[in-house]
Amino acid sequence: MSRRRASLAFLLTLTLAAPAAGAAHDLQGTVQLLAKGGKTLDRAADVRHAVVAFRPQSPPREPAAGRVYTMATQKKEFVPRVLVVPVGSTVAFPNGDPILHNVFSVSGENRFDLGLYRQGAGKSWTFERPGLVRVFCNVHHSMVAYIQVLDTPYFAQPDASGAFTIAGAPAGPGTLEVWHEQAEPLSQPLAVPAEETVVARLEVIKPRLPAHLNKLGKPYTQRGEY
Repeated sequence: MSRRRASLAFLLTLTLAAPAAGAAHDLQGTVQLLAKGGKTLDRAADVRHAVVAFRPQSPPREPAAGRVYTMATQKKEFVPRVLVVPVGSTVAFPNGDPILHNVFSVSGENRFDLGLYRQGAGKSWTFERPGLVRVFCNVHHSMVAYIQVLDTPYFAQPDASGAFTIAGAPAGPGTLEVWHEQAEPLSQPLAVPAEETVVARLEVIKPRLPAHLNKLGKPYTQRGEY
């Protein structure tokens, strides 16, 4: 999650619940996806695909990575489209389609290639480094998904209305990070608990299907699809 840029607006409105006893507080807020100038979007953008994370200034405890997460292929789509996992987690990629898929990513230290595999339990991969993992299929160009591998336990995804809650955030200074596939990421300082609403605006423009090459760094061809 990094900085800002131009043209479709991503508005985050964050309000904090009244401070509870002790050092932990719930961060409650709303993510709104807006068109440039604060207007209603004229095209689909699912707010549930946003990821909101809080990084305290003091290093947080290591998030638990014991369970196995799942990102399935169904009807030539990844389900879920956006998955958030703690660093060190294993993700299973079952194939629910009666056709071949080849799930891969070229995202830095989390790059992987599962090779071609048929319908069934599929294959798994363990993500040892934090960061955004862009997931594609080497057979089907239109298939895209994202895995946010986080090294903070304080994160949430909004519901359909854009509302979210990050439970148990520690009091003190830190950084709030907001990511959405169709917006440039936002990062801004935030002290917990806060006394007023925080409104962060940035203008962005990104297509739902990003331009990308296959795992060999070459353009896709329709003849390569199974």
